[in-house]
Amino acid sequence: MIKFIAEVSSNHNCDLDRCFKFIDKAAEAGCYAIKFQLFKVDELFSKEVLNKSKKHRDRKNWELPPSFIPLLAERSKKKGIKFICTPFYLEGVKVLSKYVDYFKIASYEMIWDDLLKNCARTGKPILMSTGMATIFEIKHAVNILKDNGCMKPVLFHCTSSYPTPYNEANLSAIKTIRLETNCEVGWSDHTAEESVIQRSIHKWGASFIEFHLDIDKKGEEYKQGHCWLPNDIKKLIENVQK
Repeated sequence: MIKFIAEVSSNHNCDLDRCFKFIDKAAEAGCYAIKFQLFKVDELFSKEVLNKSKKHRDRKNWELPPSFIPLLAERSKKKGIKFICTPFYLEGVKVLSKYVDYFKIASYEMIWDDLLKNCARTGKPILMSTGMATIFEIKHAVNILKDNGCMKPVLFHCTSSYPTPYNEANLSAIKTIRLETNCEVGWSDHTAEESVIQRSIHKWGASFIEFHLDIDKKGEEYKQGHCWLPNDIKKLIENVQK
């Protein structure tokens, strides 16, 4: 069975009830898991960037409060789906380790060896995107994870543009990454195109599909064009799982 992961990203609007709705909608759609992100703007960007850019300072409003984490994990368990979160700072690994079913590592964090080691040493399974990495960086990251106890990381091919034009998806990279690393490989979708997801599965053998979810067109990222709505993704999941 193909495992679908609903990525909430910054569409939660820092609202706990809205987060719960994401979990509920993902479960109703037939998703395997829900995924959030845990970051601090002050650690994600340099002081120089924050001083110059109001746009980056305003991303403070996108932060997921750590106090939400146990509540989101509990809600996910209640709804029968896995709870996944991406830590973007080392202390975040400690915050999450008690609650997550998987860690997810973003592609531009995969060259941060200390983050990889900290996640792997928790004993939790790890998913990792590869969109901004070379094959040499991917193989290095896989070796770091394995050396620290995560023997079967799942890698996700993706293109780090939002949205990704369907003709830039480069789905054949799924096969290349699988052959080069001997890891299970999925597709992290930024196209919002059903045909791309179907092809990633049926042509290239993606076993996990990550996609960006919004519930009402009011999420921070919806207007960019790479998010799915619940009814649309539910139909796609039903078609795939037939």
